Amino acid sequence: MKLARLAVLALALGAAALPAQQPRANQGTALAARTAAVAAVGPVALTVSDMDRSLAFYTGVLDFRKIADTVVDEDSYGRLEGVPGSRMRIVRLRLGEETLQLMAWRRPTGRSAPAGARSNDRWFQHVAIIVRDMDSAYAVLQAHGVERVSPAPQRLPDWNRNAGGIRAFYFHDPDRHPLEILQFPPDKGDPKWRRASAGGRLFLGIDHTAIVVSNTETSLRFYRDLLGLRIAGKSLNYGPEQERLNNVPGARLRITSLRAAAGPGIEFLEYVTPRDGRPAPADERANDLVHWQTVVATGDPERLASRLTTAGVRFVSPGVVRVADGALGFDRGFLVRDPDGHVVQVITPN
Repeated sequence: MKLARLAVLALALGAAALPAQQPRANQGTALAARTAAVAAVGPVALTVSDMDRSLAFYTGVLDFRKIADTVVDEDSYGRLEGVPGSRMRIVRLRLGEETLQLMAWRRPTGRSAPAGARSNDRWFQHVAIIVRDMDSAYAVLQAHGVERVSPAPQRLPDWNRNAGGIRAFYFHDPDRHPLEILQFPPDKGDPKWRRASAGGRLFLGIDHTAIVVSNTETSLRFYRDLLGLRIAGKSLNYGPEQERLNNVPGARLRITSLRAAAGPGIEFLEYVTPRDGRPAPADERANDLVHWQTVVATGDPERLASRLTTAGVRFVSPGVVRVADGALGFDRGFLVRDPDGHVVQVITPN
C-alpha cells in the first residue's frame, strides 16, 4: 500500500513520465521507497507576505491555477516548520504538471528579506518556468511591469555544448523572490516541453528549482549520497550573456542538475567567480520572506531521518513529526537544511 500511495503522490506532484520512460520511473520510485531515498521532488514552496497579491501575480501574470487553499492552525504543523504556535494559509498552484506552494504566515509574521540580495548569495533559490516563446512571455512580463534582474532575455552561446541556444530571463515576484523564464532549443530539455508547446499555452510548467551552493561536491554528498537523487546534467557557464542573465559581473558558474524518479529537478549553481556571495542568515525561519523549501517524498521518513541524523545534517523540525489532520496530503515528515542552509521538507503521503 505504501508503494501505491507513493506512486499516487508522484503523479499528484505533476511528474508523469514519458510512456517510454514510465517503466524506469516506476522502478525508480519503488527502489526509492524500499531504500528510504527520495522518490519525487515537488512542490517547491516559498513564503509570501500578502497571499492575495501573490495569487494575483502568479495566476494573472504567469498562468498558474489554484488547486488548493488551506488554513493550517495546528501545533503539529508549526513544530514541523520550526515555528511553534503558528497559523498560516497555504495555497497550492499548478502550472502544467508541476506545483508551487505559497505560504502566508498569519502568526507569527517573519522578517523581510535581507537588503541588496544578489544572484550569487547562498540563500538564492528560484524556479525555472518553461515558456513556449520567450519573446511573447517577456512581453507579458513587461506589460505587467515586473521588476527585472536581467536587463533582457539572454541567449546562451553556441560554444557551450550543454547550454547553447537556451534563452532565459530573471525577474522578481511581488516579494522580490527571484524567478526565471526559460525556453529550450529543439535539441535540449525534456521532450515533454516540446509536446506541451504544441498545446498553445505560453507558460508551460516548472523544469527545476535552482539553488546557489558554495561547493558542488559537498552538496552532492547531501542530495545524491544521502537523499538518492541522480546527476542529470552538467555545464560550465560564463561570458557576457551569463553575467547579464544573473546580473553578476564576472559570473562563472559550475552548474549541476539532479533529479529523482519524478518531479522537477534541483539545480546547483556554484559561483566559481565571484566568490563574494553572502551566506544564508543563520537564524532564518520558515515565516521569513527569504524562505524557500523544496518538498521531497519518500516511503520511509523515519529511516531517512536516521540516515541524515547519523550524517550530522541540521534538522529544522524535532525529528519526524506526525501532522494531525493531513489536509496537505501527508501524515508525517520533517525539515532539514542542506550544507548551505537551503531547506528540504521530507514527507510521506497520508
